[in-house]
Amino acid sequence: MLTLHLAPGTIALASHAALEEAGADYALHWIDFATGEQTSQSYLAINPKGRVPALVTDHGTLTETIAILEWIAAGHPQAALMPDDPWRAARAREVMTFLASTMHVAHAHKLRGHRWSDDPAAHESMRAKVAENMATCAGLLESNLEGDWILGDRFSVADLYVWTVVRWLDGDGVPLAGYPRLSAHSARVAARPAVARVLPHHM
Repeated sequence: MLTLHLAPGTIALASHAALEEAGADYALHWIDFATGEQTSQSYLAINPKGRVPALVTDHGTLTETIAILEWIAAGHPQAALMPDDPWRAARAREVMTFLASTMHVAHAHKLRGHRWSDDPAAHESMRAKVAENMATCAGLLESNLEGDWILGDRFSVADLYVWTVVRWLDGDGVPLAGYPRLSAHSARVAARPAVARVLPHHM
């Protein structure tokens, strides 16, 4: 049995959806950010980073969304959540790495400026750039969509990752409606039965 530690409104939604898409046997443990549970000793014993997601497996605990998504895909090959073709797999990793290293970081500057500076004025300056930076990222995703899915006609865990991050755009002051291809992609992902089953838990 796998146990996913997660919190509403976070990137952990992508891992939750991937577990459901894979048909995995899993349980959920919700972390209460409002009470600071992510910094509790009990949770830090599971994930010393104090963040979500964290996936507890028979091999140990796995963190970081890209690693979790790839591990779920590899462990459930019948779900075909990552392509076998090396080039297409690399393209999926390219998109997921961009989300983790650039777009998620741009989003985090809105509420997590303390990670980079102790200066309140710097925090405000970071927040002021969020919409611009997220819009740039959204434009790159929009222009690189190859078809219905990130890899054209092939759904993958990269689509779940993109969908999760794109859900933040409106709240970051970047109307998703301004990106018709991304908007259509988001609707397609949300309409998948597995995604529809997990989404109500994250509202």
